[in-house]
Amino acid sequence: MENRLAVIGIIIEDMEAAGKVNDLLHEHSQYIVGRMGIPYRSREISVITIVMDAPEQVISALSGKLGQVEGISVKSMFAKSSGKDK
Repeated sequence: MENRLAVIGIIIEDMEAAGKVNDLLHEHSQYIVGRMGIPYRSREISVITIVMDAPEQVISALSGKLGQVEGISVKSMFAKSSGKDK
């Protein structure tokens, strides 16, 4: 199965959910190319961006699991191509 490049955006509105988010990300760490977290203190939220290189079903499964966590919002975006020379 071919890997896809994707970005997952996560907004944590309930800081109690941060531990669950981190646990899920750790479970998929082998596919994570990069991660950026921004604590937005004045709004009392955190924003996390994850770049993944993984099979589409792995990315979708992680996004789905994150979407079930109360107190966060999640969106995924896939690259149109594999990024390899054609």
